[in-house]
Amino acid sequence: MQALPELGKALTLIFQPEQLMYLIGGVLLGLSIGVLPGLGGIAGLALVMPFMYGMEPVAGLALMVGLIAVIPTSDTFSSVLMGIPGSSASQATVLDGFPLSKQGHAARALSAAFASSLFGGLFGAVVLSFFILIARPLILAFGLPEMLMITILGLSMVAILAGRIPLKGVVAAGLGLMFGTIGAAPAGGSLRMSTYDLPYLVDGFQLVIVGLGMYAIPEIVSLLRQDRAIAEGGTLGDGWTQGLRDWWQHRWLSMRCATIGVLVGVIPGLGGSVVDWLAYGSAVQTAKDKSMFGQGDIRGVIAPESSNNAKEGGGLVPTLIFGIPGSGSMAIFLGGLALLNMTPGPQMVRNNLDVTYTIVWSLALANVFGAGLCIVLSKYIAKLTTIRFTVLAPYLFMIIAFAAFQSRQSALDLAALVGIGALGIFLRRFDYSRPAFLIGFVLSNQTEVFVNQAYQIAGSRFRRSAEAGWDYLLSPISIALLVLTVVSVVVGIKAAKNIRENIEAPTASKTAPALFLGLAVFYLAVSTWDAFGIDRLQDQVFPLTIGAVTLAGGLALLFRMATRPATDDVFIDLEAGGEGQAPHGLWDTLGWFVGLVVATFTVGLILSLTVFLIAFFRVRGRFGWRHTMIASALGLGFILFLGYILGRDFPPGLLQAHFDLPWPFT
Repeated sequence: MQALPELGKALTLIFQPEQLMYLIGGVLLGLSIGVLPGLGGIAGLALVMPFMYGMEPVAGLALMVGLIAVIPTSDTFSSVLMGIPGSSASQATVLDGFPLSKQGHAARALSAAFASSLFGGLFGAVVLSFFILIARPLILAFGLPEMLMITILGLSMVAILAGRIPLKGVVAAGLGLMFGTIGAAPAGGSLRMSTYDLPYLVDGFQLVIVGLGMYAIPEIVSLLRQDRAIAEGGTLGDGWTQGLRDWWQHRWLSMRCATIGVLVGVIPGLGGSVVDWLAYGSAVQTAKDKSMFGQGDIRGVIAPESSNNAKEGGGLVPTLIFGIPGSGSMAIFLGGLALLNMTPGPQMVRNNLDVTYTIVWSLALANVFGAGLCIVLSKYIAKLTTIRFTVLAPYLFMIIAFAAFQSRQSALDLAALVGIGALGIFLRRFDYSRPAFLIGFVLSNQTEVFVNQAYQIAGSRFRRSAEAGWDYLLSPISIALLVLTVVSVVVGIKAAKNIRENIEAPTASKTAPALFLGLAVFYLAVSTWDAFGIDRLQDQVFPLTIGAVTLAGGLALLFRMATRPATDDVFIDLEAGGEGQAPHGLWDTLGWFVGLVVATFTVGLILSLTVFLIAFFRVRGRFGWRHTMIASALGLGFILFLGYILGRDFPPGLLQAHFDLPWPFT
């Protein structure tokens, strides 16, 4: 009953006109991003994060929640109309949604999907509300050892359940953790990984740079290489009302799959990599007639779409209550909360219950707005997918460059973005889990702080008596979490073969995958040796332990590569499949963005953008001069308007160091 006034206060905050405006703005942005295959909530949140500075907390929350709530709904467009998964959580939708579209029933599939998404989103929000009410006493019992154990639980699940080869998940998560240790140590301030010579890295990499590099750059480059429209035709066919009737007919299937989505979302790190397949598998296993699955069965759309929206509510449970990201997008969400001066965890539930409920009910409201807008705008969104991606890509590169610069207001942000983008391309190409890397990066600093604090407190108690030390570390909750961690690893190893981030998994020669893994192992060896040389024990232990474990995993993978044939899953290389047959090469395509960054270092972003847009539309887009100038002027006008409204500067170059130029050339 104590929480009821806080719930009322949260509802009052949400329904203020300004907050509704930000929520709808986030929904519209999420719709725009969700239509583009592969970008998803991680890239979307990474784009808006730099603009969180100075925003009212509730307004910033409304913007972020609106964006992440609607992406699992809007990414259905690409799955149904294009046969391309809009995100890792909508892969199963392709199996029956795309055949329905080819049969002329795209509207029916979309209608059923939107109804399922709306139900799943609302179901997740309701479950989260009651969970906070019921679990609040348990949450407040969590101290430092319990928080450390649940962090380890989250990391174990991320690493093991990240892909079909568990060791690849270990290496990806370990690489993310090691990237997170670059810079000054949180305890003693020791500088790690030679940051004495690189002042930019003293504070480590910024989350917005890592998020954009891991997701936005690889997916944009992949789509741009195809040099074609995202989809053909853009027609929806018939069946809008039939889709709603389909959902009502299978409402209990939707309920069951939404429950699966919430439960999977609660497990830290599992999220979108498996939720749709579990729901789809449940639908197939419980169906009396299985003959139409994979050929256009509407149940194959309802099941995954109910679960992937519900998982967002489930994912907020560990994110808000324990500060452990429930998925890759929740990892970025944590960074956004930090920019709004909020610290998720038991303290937030204790002291800011009204804000916690604001997030919950913003999620529910955003799902209503999102589903309604998807239905209203479906005809127009379907037409947008017929635009050649070559027309959209330069604008996306432009926005990404501007957003990345806002993290530190340094041109080196763009260089870091290119480097991490290249790493993201390789991780994607060789089937290493990017969510595992990202969540490892996010949890790195937090885990190290917990380890150091637990070591100091437990050490002082052990000096008094061994019993006092063990009583502190091994509370009933800590023991339960430790057992759950062991169980999750065992079950995860058995289940890993059924979890896929990429539907197609071509293999080719051994050379390229082995070379990439060899470079990763070399980095791990260097960073581990660097940690070994740190004088302060408290700054040494965490990177040394993580580096040694990840290095062992990388060496084990190299041994597997040396003893298995080239057809083994360890040699997965997407360049051996359809991507390798794309009209444009991988590095030729990335070279356009690299050229923009190099030119920015020379003459600043605005002058570089002017040349970049004209050259791109003229050469790569094959536009006439008139259309080239119009398209370039629109892009420049948009970025100048955005910078002016937000009061932001643009990246300067060497030219600006020698000449005093007016805004926007400063």
